[in-house]
Amino acid sequence: MIPGSKSDHPGFRKSFLFAIQGFRTAVVTERNIKVMLAVGALAVVAGIVLQIDLLSWAIILLCCAVVIMAELFNTAIETVVDLVSPEFHPLAGRAKDIAAAAVWFLSFVVAIVGVLVYANALFN
Repeated sequence: MIPGSKSDHPGFRKSFLFAIQGFRTAVVTERNIKVMLAVGALAVVAGIVLQIDLLSWAIILLCCAVVIMAELFNTAIETVVDLVSPEFHPLAGRAKDIAAAAVWFLSFVVAIVGVLVYANALFN
């Protein structure tokens, strides 16, 4: 329910469409989402070329999904911070920097996981 609204929760179908709309908006407006989707596509191509096993596919796909999800959360946090603090405020900047750092850290760890998965596929 939306605070201050008298309407009930939207149905499952409508909620799903809102989620698709949010994803589409992020892809159209956010450069980093595009970059992460492209890198994810490259990870899938590498998996096909190296003929990775089922468990490796699960690891790669899960890593791609988690990084994209983290970037979506980061975008949502930045959007809310911009809404509540349109002028610069040090705490607003700190919140946005920390959210971005979370995505950076996750991406770093996922890159290491990718190297391990693909190296394993190359040497086996």
